[in-house]
Amino acid sequence: MKKFKKFYIEVTSICNLACTFCPQTQRAKGFIEIDTFTNILDQIKPHTDHIYLHVKGEPLLHPKIDQLLDISHDKGFKVNITSNGTLISKNRHKLLGKPALRQMNFSLHSFDGHIGSEDKEGYVMSVVKFAKEIVESSNVIISFRLWNLDTDNSTNLERKRNRDILEMLEREFALDYKIEEMFVRGKGLKLTDRVYLNQDHEFQWPDLKADEIEGPGFCHALRNQAGILVDGTVIPCCLDGEGVIDLGNIHDTPFSEIIEGERANRLYEGFSRREVVEELCRKCGYRERFST
Repeated sequence: MKKFKKFYIEVTSICNLACTFCPQTQRAKGFIEIDTFTNILDQIKPHTDHIYLHVKGEPLLHPKIDQLLDISHDKGFKVNITSNGTLISKNRHKLLGKPALRQMNFSLHSFDGHIGSEDKEGYVMSVVKFAKEIVESSNVIISFRLWNLDTDNSTNLERKRNRDILEMLEREFALDYKIEEMFVRGKGLKLTDRVYLNQDHEFQWPDLKADEIEGPGFCHALRNQAGILVDGTVIPCCLDGEGVIDLGNIHDTPFSEIIEGERANRLYEGFSRREVVEELCRKCGYRERFST
């Protein structure tokens, strides 16, 4: 039986922002129903203990996010949530005191990624305030993300837009150093107990319209991760935001059968041979990280 370190459940395909780095989904807009969520957890329980409430969409838009966390706890899951953070003040009461919640990831690069964003300090400070509050009252881990660097992080624009945020973090966490002095791309920097900052290149979603990347390749899709979109479509990894690699639907076929189906096994076995059998995978730059 396949076991996954990470399992992504998309609780909504709707987002309140339109960031330049995140293509808007062409799929139907919707929120996961409580019964559907419960059914998914029952189906995936033999395969994982850790779920991530994210693929596309903003999870804090879900009006019953607190109930989803309660159900996750009842079923024995630990939960990670990735959010743009803009709705944290309105939803803090739905997150505090939830034992299922393991980690909150805040994509702080969303502010500059969304055209028309206003009041950067107010935005960052609301996220920081929540981070301090939940860390003080629980064992939740906080990860601030700035995934907007260019290839060498050298342009004035990159330095300026991130420096504003870094100065706030330095001040609020009483750092006695400049964050740039400790910067290692892709490696988390500990700001205080259970609070980290991660900086990396701007994220690129794989696209069927992109050029193929030649050569052999490997990926952990269906090895350490899998996912389910809000409509029940099973996908091999969190990067298939449009459900291009449709392995089946949990409303029609049990999850355990879907991941042992012909298409799933062909993808899995292909990567075992360092062969990239799916077109979307051949156009995904992320797999280059594992190809050496």
